[in-house]
Amino acid sequence: MSPSRRRRPVIVVIAAGLLAFAAVACSDRPVTPPPIDHPGTAVQPVPAPQPMADGPCRYLPAAAVQAANGERVVAVRISDTGPDRPQPACFFFAANGTVQLRTWILATTPQVARATVDAAAPVASSDLAELPGGWSGGSQPTTDGAVFAVSRQGTAVVITTNQRQTIGARRIAEQVIADLGL
Repeated sequence: MSPSRRRRPVIVVIAAGLLAFAAVACSDRPVTPPPIDHPGTAVQPVPAPQPMADGPCRYLPAAAVQAANGERVVAVRISDTGPDRPQPACFFFAANGTVQLRTWILATTPQVARATVDAAAPVASSDLAELPGGWSGGSQPTTDGAVFAVSRQGTAVVITTNQRQTIGARRIAEQVIADLGL
């Protein structure tokens, strides 16, 4: 085989690559690079918080929960805080002693925030949830009520309610995001 025949496939491959690049660069569709898959390094969601002490919730008044959820709040408890939980999760209790609404703010990596939102409102089974400012995730009824969970960059906001409708949880998420300036 002559030297010129051995080089031709390389030239063809380079030319094809340049044509593909030019086609993508000139198109008006956004191009998302494929995710990098690292076997054995699945991102794990953060476990749900637990109530540890009596409240109040420093970023959400009980009156706002009563208005959004339609039930009287008889007690408020909060979780502990930590590096990935700058704000405590807040647990608002109904008259029957059960949690009627929980707020949970998580500050972590974008991957863990998305994994935590997906664990709360799985992409496969939930409705798309989006809020202004680039927040996205899911919302759906659950066996105990409903969940509205969104993330943006490395922050996740997860609201669970004992109500079957997600609108109250959405309103609480909007208020928490606005009040905390997230």
